[in-house]
Amino acid sequence: MPSGVILFIVTCVVLAVIIVAVTLVLIQRTRVAKLKEEIAQLDKEKNLIVSMPVMSELAKVDAILKNEKLEEKFHEWQKRFFRIKDERIPEINDMIIELDLFSSAKDQKGLQLQLAKCEIEVCKAREAVDELMDEIREVTLSEEKYRDIIIRLKNKYRGFVQNFELHKSDYEGMETVLALQLENIEKRFQDFENAMEKNEYDEVVHIVKALDTMIDHMSIVISEVPNLLLLSNKLIPKRLEEIESIYQEMTSKGYYLEYLKIDYNIKETKKHLKNILDRMKVLNLEDCMFELKTMLDYLDGIFNDFEKEKLCRKLYEEVNSDYEKRLRKTNRIVSDIYLQLDDIKSMYHLKSKDIQGIDRIKVRLEKLNSDYEETLENKNNIKMSYSRLVKDIEESSGVLKLIEEDLDDALKNLGSMYDDELRAREQLEEIEDLLKQCKVRIRMYKLPIIQNKYFVELSEANDAILEIVKELEKKPIVIKILNTRVDTARDLVLKLYNTTTDMIKKAQLAEESIVYGNRYRSISDELDRALIAAEDLFQKGMYQESLDISVAAIDRIDGKVHKKLSRVS
Repeated sequence: MPSGVILFIVTCVVLAVIIVAVTLVLIQRTRVAKLKEEIAQLDKEKNLIVSMPVMSELAKVDAILKNEKLEEKFHEWQKRFFRIKDERIPEINDMIIELDLFSSAKDQKGLQLQLAKCEIEVCKAREAVDELMDEIREVTLSEEKYRDIIIRLKNKYRGFVQNFELHKSDYEGMETVLALQLENIEKRFQDFENAMEKNEYDEVVHIVKALDTMIDHMSIVISEVPNLLLLSNKLIPKRLEEIESIYQEMTSKGYYLEYLKIDYNIKETKKHLKNILDRMKVLNLEDCMFELKTMLDYLDGIFNDFEKEKLCRKLYEEVNSDYEKRLRKTNRIVSDIYLQLDDIKSMYHLKSKDIQGIDRIKVRLEKLNSDYEETLENKNNIKMSYSRLVKDIEESSGVLKLIEEDLDDALKNLGSMYDDELRAREQLEEIEDLLKQCKVRIRMYKLPIIQNKYFVELSEANDAILEIVKELEKKPIVIKILNTRVDTARDLVLKLYNTTTDMIKKAQLAEESIVYGNRYRSISDELDRALIAAEDLFQKGMYQESLDISVAAIDRIDGKVHKKLSRVS
């Protein structure tokens, strides 16, 4: 290996070692500096604890000592402070000194452990001093703090007392109770002054809390009692009187209102109202407003029920009139069907399904009639409210609508049988007329020969017509078979008509082509022979073949024979 490369490698290794060493030294210095900062911070916090103005606050307490209880607390606070200052702070000082020793000895593990212990002790000492300061200031700042609170409470108190005095008439029956409670609040204000005079701050706390609770409660009482009295003494009793009056009036007019349980609910309402008034007299207003509003809503609901019954009576008279007419009409139709059912059965072959359908309609209708009779009985005997009567009629009306629809379907089915019979008779006349036309046309155009195929079709058409006549003469008539016979006869007669028309047309064209070709007989022997053959075929009744031979022969001489023959035809 060249010496230059070796020198380069050695240089790099040396530089790496130097960089690592420098980095480690810097890290160590940074760590040491950070630990020193933490130690300095702990020492600073320790000094702040010592410098807390505990003694100055205790001096304030010493100046206002007027009872044994506060004096006991004062001595206890002194002991606690001296215990922190003379015992715990020196211990923290020693721990901080030990931290410096660990730092000098570069004992990182011991330093970290001691640092954590020192932080805990400093924290405990600070909390102890803060707690002590809070307790002392609870006394030193009590007068100012509680004076501010009492001033706010007095302002609030004077506000609702003034409101009470101005609107005393709104508290009818409650004046004495409210006045006594206001006197109690005045006494508590005096108790506060006495306690402050004696520096009984523990008692002051309870007095202030009691005053706050009493004033909040009285503020609500003064605010809500007028409305509660208005509801309980005037509005609700008036509603009860109106309800009793309307109830008696409507009952006398035939309204069924038992389901509303008016008598029982009025009795319970009055009992509950008395209970609320009793609670109000002892200023227990909890849920009173909610209960009175609920009561008022219930009474308003009864008025709505009364109005609903009145509206339902009018509605019942309307819907019942319409329903009764529909029911009567449906009963009459079903009755008529059953009166004519034997005749219908004798005339038409009804399916068991059709008869069962009518029977089911009758059963459902009988049930509907029974229900309606029961409804009318309840109405006449005043055993059912009009709202319930309307509901029953509407439900029955829905059932009746379904029965009417099923009845319409049944009537359409029966009517369609009669219509099919009439249609069959009309179509028979049309078919017979069409057959007659075929016969007349055949006789009018005297063909030399009529093929047997034609007579077969004629015979089939005649037989089909006879089958229609037979079906119409049967009792009962099977409409499905009758319709089949009519369709068959119509198809066969139309087929015969088309055959007749086609045969006559071909015979006419064949005859016309022979007549047209006669003009060329003298100039073409071949044409003459073809026409003779065509005439022979015509006489044998082979009109299509005769036409084909004659036209083909003439076409060789006159290429426009097709157009000329079509104009002639």
